[in-house]
Amino acid sequence: MEFTQSEKKEIEYLRTRYPDTRSLTLPLMWMIQKREGFVSDEAVYLIAKELNIPPIWVEEVRSWYSMFTKEKEGKYVLEICNNISCSMLGSQEIIDHLCEKLGIELGETTADGMFTIKTAECLGSCGTGPMMQVGDNYYELLDEQKVDQILENFKNGKEHEQTPQEFPVYK
Repeated sequence: MEFTQSEKKEIEYLRTRYPDTRSLTLPLMWMIQKREGFVSDEAVYLIAKELNIPPIWVEEVRSWYSMFTKEKEGKYVLEICNNISCSMLGSQEIIDHLCEKLGIELGETTADGMFTIKTAECLGSCGTGPMMQVGDNYYELLDEQKVDQILENFKNGKEHEQTPQEFPVYK
């Protein structure tokens, strides 16, 4: 594994913005994650070599931030919130439904590479749970029917089609 010519050019520019080379760890990890879809062990060593820092420093960053993954994930990463609010509103039922529907367990990816199911500690949508995040999109007030429709939209390449949310009115 090596950096591409355009990545090397970007790294040289970044060096002018970040005098402490350790500060380049995150931008380089994003660079690799964007290109490969994950940050492999090989990438950790590549970044460490480029920055002339110990590989453990890069590994510490990779393991700290949940947005960096060690292995390739599905095209769509379904992150279901399982914090207290979403849990009380039925997130476990949504997780169980997704696992059954896709034929995989939590943390696994479908054989076709389309879906990965993960949990998130809190996605900050406590009043509209259960909810999940896929990429930059939030899907809230989930039930099995909504989940099935969301999956169908993804399978048909209509991932950005969402129906307007009807939020509950609290009195």
